[in-house]
Amino acid sequence: MRGDRTEGVSVDIRILVVEDDEHILAMTAKFLESAGYGVDACADGDEALVKIYDNSYHLAILDIMLPGAGGHRLLREIRRLGDTPVLMMTALGDDENQLSAFINEADDYVIKPCSMLVLVKRAEALLRRSGALRKTLSAGRLTLFPESYRAAFDGRELAFTPKEFEVLALLTRNAGKVVTHETLIARIWGYDFDGGDGIVHANIKKLRAKLPVNIIRTVKGVGYCLEDGYEKA
Repeated sequence: MRGDRTEGVSVDIRILVVEDDEHILAMTAKFLESAGYGVDACADGDEALVKIYDNSYHLAILDIMLPGAGGHRLLREIRRLGDTPVLMMTALGDDENQLSAFINEADDYVIKPCSMLVLVKRAEALLRRSGALRKTLSAGRLTLFPESYRAAFDGRELAFTPKEFEVLALLTRNAGKVVTHETLIARIWGYDFDGGDGIVHANIKKLRAKLPVNIIRTVKGVGYCLEDGYEKA
């Protein structure tokens, strides 16, 4: 998968997710990939050890209870090899496991079940802290500042509502790729939203009205694509 687009360049952000619950593993990978990150996903601790030894990651998300090597051992190996940020995602909420994780220098600890939307935001906070993610998104002449919800086109500031901005940011992270209606609803409004595609269409219409150039292409029946490489008006 292509990585997140930050500071006007395409950066390959690779995340390792280790989780033995196949449903949670697939859901976590889907959410991270929809945000524009490259994901290596596995359900076995021994397989994860091989990946850790053979690859370089910007972030690791680890369960604790795993077949093969457990999450605490994986954390120790990651720390032995370097300073990759590690987020523990586990059903074990007791003090002993949390203290063990932080003693071994885990960067964050999330207790399942957890919101996938919140998990992605916590992952992004660790990526920003490590320097892997920087503070702007850009594609062509469009620049977004996610921390302040500000946007500019050719240096001229534009005003968007928070939801409009989030839709535009997701399209920008995936510039040149189609983002489906389902992905937009799940990432912006959450999986439990039952209002249908109309909310997406309405926000896209408002974005097109506010952008100086129509850079959002409709892929009928699928979703939308932010055109990367459009010409000046």
